[in-house]
Amino acid sequence: MKFQKPDVEQFFKTFGIQNFTISPDEKQVVFSTNLSGKYNLWGIDLPNHFPYPLTFNDQSCQELTYDKNGKFLIAGFDKDGDENTQLYAIQPQGGELKPIRIQEGHRHMIAILSKDGKKLYYTSTKNNAMCLNSYCYNLETEEELVMNEGKDAATYLLALSPDESSQIYLKHFANTFSLAFLHKEGNEVRLTPETEQQHTVSDVLFTSDTTIYLVTDYDDDFSYLAKYDVTTNTFSKVASFEKEEMKSIKYNKQSQTIYIVSEKGVEDFLYGYHIETGEVEKYDMPSSVIEKLIVTENDNLYVLGRSATNPFNIYKRSATENVWEAITNYGVPGVKEEELVQPDVITYPSFDGLEIEALLFKANEDVSNGHVILWPHGGPQAAERKSFRAMFQFLVNRGYSIFAPNFRGSTGYGLKFAKMVEGDWGHGPRLDNIEGLEWLIANGYADREKILLLGGSYGGYMALLLHGKHQDYFKAVIDIFGPSDLFSFINSVPEHWKPVMNQWVGDPVKDREKLIEFSPITHLEGMVKPMLVIQGANDPRVVKAESDKIVQALQDKGREVEYLVLEDEGHGFSKKENEIKVNRKILEFFDRFI
Repeated sequence: MKFQKPDVEQFFKTFGIQNFTISPDEKQVVFSTNLSGKYNLWGIDLPNHFPYPLTFNDQSCQELTYDKNGKFLIAGFDKDGDENTQLYAIQPQGGELKPIRIQEGHRHMIAILSKDGKKLYYTSTKNNAMCLNSYCYNLETEEELVMNEGKDAATYLLALSPDESSQIYLKHFANTFSLAFLHKEGNEVRLTPETEQQHTVSDVLFTSDTTIYLVTDYDDDFSYLAKYDVTTNTFSKVASFEKEEMKSIKYNKQSQTIYIVSEKGVEDFLYGYHIETGEVEKYDMPSSVIEKLIVTENDNLYVLGRSATNPFNIYKRSATENVWEAITNYGVPGVKEEELVQPDVITYPSFDGLEIEALLFKANEDVSNGHVILWPHGGPQAAERKSFRAMFQFLVNRGYSIFAPNFRGSTGYGLKFAKMVEGDWGHGPRLDNIEGLEWLIANGYADREKILLLGGSYGGYMALLLHGKHQDYFKAVIDIFGPSDLFSFINSVPEHWKPVMNQWVGDPVKDREKLIEFSPITHLEGMVKPMLVIQGANDPRVVKAESDKIVQALQDKGREVEYLVLEDEGHGFSKKENEIKVNRKILEFFDRFI
């Protein structure tokens, strides 16, 4: 029997997982998934693997943590993508969402429960929208104390000492400049030595009341594991990996092991640093990218991960065995994994000799339509990874190849590389993309007359700018919630982003001429190719006005531009119906030009 090729719906009926947690007795997994078409919390009773629903509120989950006594969970949900997370309590069996910390128009972040389950620590935009405050809320008495008032920059509570008398806060001055401070007995101590050189602290943990481990790139280009002794106020480097960025750390007291997630370009890796011996052990992984790691008291590991041909799944590695067990088994319905396309990892020199790494998803010869889609990733201080995108796989399945360069400013290539985009949104990264296209053409991977352009967020901005300044490369362009005017973008981002904008994007006064040149709205005359613009109405990062402005300006000039607005979405598409609608529209739009 012959069956039709998979339709777009099959790829987008692939389920996702946003977040997960494990009960203290390891008998229940709770995870946010869109099994119903919208995100809700579901549970799995281990060792069984059949899921059951816990909530029916149809909203994305940003915070999820289990009470250490196993009596309840704290979950944080926003409303239709507005990112204003509110905190609720829910029983392990589901049911009522009991409001805990609710304040309309504000966001509550980083929920940490005390050991006895009686106190909730969190950071919030309420009462201090720009620099944030951290609070301790008593779940029994409903009394709340302000633990810390942020000043100078957005300040987040990251960790509590085992006796809960000390806290570590992170001050976020920029994506490449974040410092950690220990607060103890009314005193504040910086964990990294004083220096004029900007650096980051990306994760911290206590192994005792007097010993702190942290991930930092202080005095280095790549982040590493360091130790801070509270008693002697001394900082020391502990372990590092060649050309790898450490991202996050977890601790197991029983085995005296610190588990390290590291990033090297397009892939993640997992290591164990054994404190007593100083030895480092590398673990085989079931996924290319690690989104979340949980280490239980029994030293079992749980990972939420994905790979280029395998969507989000949760895996368990028992402390007594060296194999990973899949707790979930999400794939693409009706499509075998071997039918999906693994990307080639390529490198090419940019205009100034800088080496750029990229992913190239090549359509199979029997289905290829000869067209290549340039995908500049979002962020921009992020990276395209070997991680599943249903959009990529269905486009490749329909004959399109996809080129995704990790241009300057991308993460995973060192601090210096990540800083290259700061104050230079529209020059170096733009030319990195163009040089990548020229490399593809010169090496026979692309036809100069068959290139399309698609990007979201910063990638949407880059799609607009490339269209305006390099229109001859592209047959058609799609922008998904990309900033069109850097001046209005700087003014409209969330308040706690604003302290970083001068370094990240530019100073509207000092850098006025540069920001004008780097704003896509400046280059309307060059935007002559057919366009599709897609926007979530509730987007708090790139507000709808950014897309409204560019669409109206192009329409006023009589240009061909379609505009799709999702009224119940934000900076992304969390509802399966909308996701299918958007991606069917993308396919239909591009198919007009092959």
